[in-house]
Amino acid sequence: MNDATVHHPQPDEHGKPVPIARPSLPTAPDTWNDPARVATVIPLGALPPMLNGVPFAPWIDAPATNAAWSEVAGQADIAEPAFDLPPSRSPAAGVVIVEDDGRVWAVSPSNRFGGYDATFPKGRVDPRVSLQATAIREAFEESGLRVEILAHLVDSARTLTYTRYYLARRIGGNPALMGWESQAVHLVPQADLPALLGNPNDRAVIEALMRSMKK
Repeated sequence: MNDATVHHPQPDEHGKPVPIARPSLPTAPDTWNDPARVATVIPLGALPPMLNGVPFAPWIDAPATNAAWSEVAGQADIAEPAFDLPPSRSPAAGVVIVEDDGRVWAVSPSNRFGGYDATFPKGRVDPRVSLQATAIREAFEESGLRVEILAHLVDSARTLTYTRYYLARRIGGNPALMGWESQAVHLVPQADLPALLGNPNDRAVIEALMRSMKK
């Protein structure tokens, strides 16, 4: 193994090291406090102690089983349309996390998995885990953030999944502790989302977010 190879500090689900072919770069410290700029953190990277009054602190008692995730706090009693799963698509859920300064959290999948430079956290639904709980879990696993669901945002057909996205806010967690599936976490001004999240699959989600912000 090449000693110069950069590896994610967290192993994959099989306990194997995850080499990162093209590591992401962090942004300067002052980007975190500027709502007009993109801020980026890499695994175990430096962060301010808090942002918008909410500390960056590890979620030390995060659920570890499907049963625990099914009961996770942060789910909301909100109006949701029926989830009509199309044929040959797997159910999934994701989350669009809006920071109090108006910026939005996004993740860069390790080694551009799925062809994404950056995207919103999302993942497939496991048995007996609700759509909301799945969205909260994926936010934590991919971004290190602990979130609270605020509203249904949009249902979107992806390449292999049909995904329900929720609007959420950050209530804790630490993005520098992102899981192995992500090689960077970004805080992005809404105007920059179409350029940074360039995969066509994210277009409908960004458009839904923009509509929700105008209400």
